[in-house]
Parts: sequence; structure tokens; C-alpha cells
Amino acid sequence: MRPASTPRVPVTARVFVQRFSSTPRGARLARHLVVHRLDAWGVPYGSALSDTAALLVAELAANAVTHGRVPGRDIEVLLRLDAYTLRIDVSDSRGERRPSVTTVTAASEAEHGRGLLLVDALADRWGVFDRVPVGKTVRAELDLPPRDQRSRTADDFARE
Repeated sequence: MRPASTPRVPVTARVFVQRFSSTPRGARLARHLVVHRLDAWGVPYGSALSDTAALLVAELAANAVTHGRVPGRDIEVLLRLDAYTLRIDVSDSRGERRPSVTTVTAASEAEHGRGLLLVDALADRWGVFDRVPVGKTVRAELDLPPRDQRSRTADDFARE
């Protein structure tokens, strides 16, 4: 994961953390709740930020329940919004099954394997980290536009 490009002043951040069952239904619920939470924070449904976050959560949660599933263990989704960045963390219990950050490719005829290509294309940064005490966290970050380039609605949620 590469560092953010500009120095940043500390700000208050909003945080949402929830555990979900390690099933396709849990992944789907994670996507719905993240979009709902963003809307409650002033990021409207259907906005570019909301839609991009929904896609990232859908891909990361689907990967966690498909490749990181341990029976009886949940996945965890963390959403953090500050004035500069939206951070999405999806954690699972399979630390030994880590996606490769450097070689994200998929065969042209493959039915699977394009999720991280999508994450790589949509996120400004993404990476994989160890999770204490066990497992891994896949993180995707979206940089928010500078305040003077935001719509009034987007500026509203950054001020609160």
C-alpha cells in the first residue's frame, strides 16, 4: 500500500464496525449496511462514492467468504470516513490465504479471478495486512476530492 500523496491535518473520523456470517448472505448484508451507514453519514445512495464503496465491499466480502472462510468464524467489515479518505477493511480468519497485491491478473476466459482487478481499478490504494490475533485484513482506500471540488452534499458529510 503506498502512502497518501499529500500531508494531512488530523480530523475527526466516523467509524462503523460490524461482524457478518462468513456466507454469501453475510457478504450481501455487509454491502447493504455499508451503503446505509454512508447514507446516514450524508453520502447519498447512488452517489459516486456510495456506489464505489458498495462495489469494493461486495468484492472484498465475497473474497473473504469464498477464500477466507473458516467454519464458525465471522468476517468483519470496518468503514472509516474522515475529511480526506474512506477506508474499507474486510477481515477474515485465514491468514495463510493472502491475495497477491503485486500480481493481480485473470485469464481472459476465466469465470473467477477478476474481483481484485476491480478493487485495483476502483481503489486509490489497497493492501493486505496481518490481523491480530489471527487472520488477515484486506484494505481499500478512496481519496475524497478536495473540499473546493466537492458538491454541497459531499461537503456536508466531511464537515460533521
